[in-house]
Amino acid sequence: MRRFNMKKRYMILTGLSVFLLWSFTNPQNDKYFEILKNLDIFATMYKEVNANYVDDINPNTIMETGIDAMLSSLDPYTVYYPEDQIEDVRTENTGQYGGIGAVVGEKYDGKVMIVMPNKGFAADRAGLKRGDEIISINGIDVKEDYDKAAQYLRGQTASKLNLQIDRPKEGLLDIEVELEKIELPNVPYFGMVSEDVGLIKLTGFRDKASKEVKSALRKLKKEGAEKIILDLRGNGGGLLNEAVNISNIFIDKDRLVVTTKGKLKEMNATYKTLNTATDTDIPLVVLINSSSASASEIVAGTMQDYDRGVLIGRKSFGKGLVQRTMPLSYNSQMKVTIAKYYTPSGRCIQAIDYSSRNPDGSVGAISDSLKTAFQTDNGRVVYDGGGVDPDFNIGLRELSPITISLLQSDLFFRFGNEYTGVINPAESAEEFSVSIELFVAFRTWLATQTLDYTSLLQEEIERFKLAAEESGEIEKVKAQIGQMEAIASNNLEVDLEASKDEISAFLKQEFVSRMLLEEGRLEASFEVDSDVKKAIEVLSDSNIYQATLSGN
Repeated sequence: MRRFNMKKRYMILTGLSVFLLWSFTNPQNDKYFEILKNLDIFATMYKEVNANYVDDINPNTIMETGIDAMLSSLDPYTVYYPEDQIEDVRTENTGQYGGIGAVVGEKYDGKVMIVMPNKGFAADRAGLKRGDEIISINGIDVKEDYDKAAQYLRGQTASKLNLQIDRPKEGLLDIEVELEKIELPNVPYFGMVSEDVGLIKLTGFRDKASKEVKSALRKLKKEGAEKIILDLRGNGGGLLNEAVNISNIFIDKDRLVVTTKGKLKEMNATYKTLNTATDTDIPLVVLINSSSASASEIVAGTMQDYDRGVLIGRKSFGKGLVQRTMPLSYNSQMKVTIAKYYTPSGRCIQAIDYSSRNPDGSVGAISDSLKTAFQTDNGRVVYDGGGVDPDFNIGLRELSPITISLLQSDLFFRFGNEYTGVINPAESAEEFSVSIELFVAFRTWLATQTLDYTSLLQEEIERFKLAAEESGEIEKVKAQIGQMEAIASNNLEVDLEASKDEISAFLKQEFVSRMLLEEGRLEASFEVDSDVKKAIEVLSDSNIYQATLSGN
């Protein structure tokens, strides 16, 4: 028996020695040990904090804060979704939800208002209009309570809501509207922007996006479009396969669109076009800006790498990462970055520094030493390291201080409410123009409103005043500063007149959107859109277009 025990002990010690030797020589096992150790530390700390902290703690809140902080150290796109956010995630990914089909927002004085009914959906069919204030829903008071209103405006389809609204010029009205399945369109607008140039506005890469783009292209060609603008500005991306399929509309079968590379072998993949292209010859311009990201950058980068289209606008966002949503316990989810993607030329457009962003969201400055050069099919040099660079970089439109103040104070929207029903309706944005009488009426009405506005002249006077105070010379120029301030205080009328054209453009967008909804607003905005104007200019001159694509 003693011999048996000794033998058994020897076998155990030998096995333990082998296990320890394997543990110290197997890096992966070391990693698992560190994971288990840190999980134990975290769980113990979480328990002790909840048990002993001086103030009462919400366990869910503190855990979510910890998870968010942990994931934020990786990249901005690896995120955690607790159970109560899953419905919003589903809407984001599919574009589908049960609602009334309208953008509802909190406007001036906290009012809950219909900002934009979606054409053809329940709110539009029921007669709800831009500027309607929602007072109650099914008898429940939601006045100036946006969160409560938003809660009741989504729910099971086919159920009905009774809305009491306060409509400008008409007063209180009761409107019944049915909740329905809302499937947001990927292409909210397509139309002709010149005699032979058609424009397709693509806002998402959800399911059926490629079908919508293909359908829009075919319809525009029937209307006489011989050149196309694909507008990806503000498009944050979506499904990768839809980016491949949209690229396939303009480039032929069996062409590489994107390559993904991850830590796990199964994340490495190549995506090629599978079908015959719809049109490989039609001249194409792709519009991008600092909000064009992910799938938008795949399409823009592919068109550029194959010299298939000219890119116009501003450097794109720089998101070259692929995410996958994974289920977690208790109905929560996590969206985790699993790979980086590369355009056909081999470049990854992911911004090198996640945190280095300009105030407008665009990629910060990147040292040339950190960039790698690649070539398009025609030998044009393109770079990685942070977004897709357009072939024609159009500077941001700089609005005057008075226009910015009017927008920030929501005064175009408020004036639209005041003049609802006064303006004659128009059949198209092109038909409507801001008359002298309308501009004067706006200026007169503006005198009755509170406007937090500082003119450029007033800003310069303040800087001069500060410099005089810092240098101790303020007493010498005090009288002159007073005279200048008096002159500047009466400068509002002058600034309104100086910015008349851009103010008139926003007035037009406001009134056209009330008549023709989002489609009309977009059409009106294109008239003063420098990106669109440049696109039409390039497409109208085949020499410029071809020279750009050839690199000459």
